[in-house]
Amino acid sequence: MNIDTIRSHFPILKKLIHKHPLVYLDNAATTQKPQCVLDALEDYYCEINANIHRGVYYLSEKSTQAFEKARCIVQRFINAQHPQECIFVKSTTEAINLVARSFGDQFIKENDEILISAMEHHSNIVPWQMICQNKGAHLKIIPMNTKGELSIDTLSQYFSKKTKLLAITHVSNVLGTLNPLRDIIKEAHAHNIPVLVDGAQSAPHLKVDVQDLDCDFFTFSGHKIYGPTGIGILYGKAHWLKAMPPYQGGGEMILQVTFEKTTYKEIPFKFEAGTPAIAEAIALSSALEYLNALGWDYITTHERDLLDYAIDALSLVPGLKIIGTPQERIGVISFTMDGIHPHDIGTIVDQFGVAIRTGHHCAMPIMDFFSIPATARVSFGIYNTHEEIDCLIKALQEAKLLFKL
Repeated sequence: MNIDTIRSHFPILKKLIHKHPLVYLDNAATTQKPQCVLDALEDYYCEINANIHRGVYYLSEKSTQAFEKARCIVQRFINAQHPQECIFVKSTTEAINLVARSFGDQFIKENDEILISAMEHHSNIVPWQMICQNKGAHLKIIPMNTKGELSIDTLSQYFSKKTKLLAITHVSNVLGTLNPLRDIIKEAHAHNIPVLVDGAQSAPHLKVDVQDLDCDFFTFSGHKIYGPTGIGILYGKAHWLKAMPPYQGGGEMILQVTFEKTTYKEIPFKFEAGTPAIAEAIALSSALEYLNALGWDYITTHERDLLDYAIDALSLVPGLKIIGTPQERIGVISFTMDGIHPHDIGTIVDQFGVAIRTGHHCAMPIMDFFSIPATARVSFGIYNTHEEIDCLIKALQEAKLLFKL
């Protein structure tokens, strides 16, 4: 399948922004949606809209079948052992909070330790800080170097008998660093420490196999993987999920309720209180099937080519500095420009139809480490092209002219 055909699947790419063709380079924040995902949303509401698991009538049964089929598609997409290990949540953020609260309530006690890395998104920092504060536990940090790589050689020194969980990103949303998860997880498991992986930035770009990784938990968001907003996935090994208490109480997750006692359903339902995002879950499964149809060889090769082309092009812009130079990285580049604040960069390139991200990217500790207030960030998806990177470079040159640099 050629790039023009792929781009034709995404209606929004036909838009003009300030009379320029849209150049969308903020895929790490959210991706655009192919027509098949938009169709899945419309089809659900037009054809089978009903609540799930509770009705015996036609629409409810069809809706339930589609929802549970979506769960099976997720299972196959990440190669989970069982469908019930895949829990629908609203986002990676909610998935991490679910584990922090549920696993934390069950297994974290005073003076225990939770280990994270220096390159985490706020969503994989703040929930653990909250649990540490509530439990009297301690948060420990795996440091990184100026290349933007974690200090893996000394990883074992951060584990102790008090370490109850390692929560780590697969790919940094600021630096693009691809962490060597197999080695990290193997080392953690040698110390009997379970591992949660924030896969928000890896699932859209890599073929994920949770059994091969051997992670205990894995999370990703629908809207970053060409699916809808408001839907995400928490994978957990069944034995952990069964041992964890419910995160929320309400309808659907119960077996029996009396005023004296409530008993809960088995996984995954005990973690899916209330009416879920039914249409979004079904549309997410359409996005995952779309990616599988494109093929992961194409996706990884195309995005690697975009990354290499962009690094070479950006490196030729005078006064531009790329933040982080990890040896293994995926399609994210953060940079600064001498004499121009990142927010000004973003505002100026937008006038040429180029959408990039500016700010701290919900990763303030990374900004502090590199002693910068913010960066501009470009991030790539399956529909981006060399020509769009050329448009970015031209827009950056215009910014330099505007600032007389």
